[in-house]
Amino acid sequence: MVLEALVNPFGAEQHPWSALGLGVLYTSLAILLSLWIFPQHGSLVIIFLTVMACTPLLYNVIRREERKSIDSIAELSLLKEHGRVLSFLLYFFAGMTLCFAGWYIFLPEQTTQVLFQVQSQTIYNINNEITGNAQLDVAARSLFFVKVLLNNIKVMFFCILFSFLYGVGAIFILAWNASIIATAMGNFIRSQLSTSSNYFAITSLGIARYAIHGIPEVAAYFIAGIAGGIISVAMINHELGSEKNKRILLDSVNLILIATVLLVVAAALEVFVVAVLF
Repeated sequence: MVLEALVNPFGAEQHPWSALGLGVLYTSLAILLSLWIFPQHGSLVIIFLTVMACTPLLYNVIRREERKSIDSIAELSLLKEHGRVLSFLLYFFAGMTLCFAGWYIFLPEQTTQVLFQVQSQTIYNINNEITGNAQLDVAARSLFFVKVLLNNIKVMFFCILFSFLYGVGAIFILAWNASIIATAMGNFIRSQLSTSSNYFAITSLGIARYAIHGIPEVAAYFIAGIAGGIISVAMINHELGSEKNKRILLDSVNLILIATVLLVVAAALEVFVVAVLF
């Protein structure tokens, strides 16, 4: 496949910033093909086409991570190695998100209403809930924090499950989240630009609004996806029944624990910082 040949797993780890361009490329192709072939069903087609394009690369990246888990590497060093691929995935997610947002801002409004229809409805529902909880007292806000955290943990569970069942299945959830964040970001920037010409300030504010809690949250989902993918690839290679079983499971558990801590931080930022500032 042409897109698969653009970068290899080793190069992805050594040059994680290259994933930013790949995210933009894969997403742009998905949007253009959706507008050309499936204009009335673009909301979901852009997700499937993006996932289809990046699946071979991400599958090979996860396989490399599984090989590291069974090698004789100290756990701290192993986590550092996982950090490299996490950087690649975060750059890739940022590329997808910024690309979705860019297309949302610059496409005609009538086109975006169709292309991001499902995402816009989801954002509308989320915003109603956040607005309704913006003026809560500390006790009520704490309960809202628990609700947000439990929802994020549920998403993390699906990332693990999808990666376990499909190898890189978590990329579907993450691509969907990228389109949701981008739609919210694009809508915010477009509405603000209608009343102001300070493009840089408005764009920076729009990115910050969702990046504050989005970065640790998305990082947690990727880490959980890596954990599920490691176990999945290990099972395919019949290595869970070997002496390497304990090491693979220990590495996966550590990754899930790290992901959970990041979700706690992300939920706290979303409820106690973002909901107040914005």
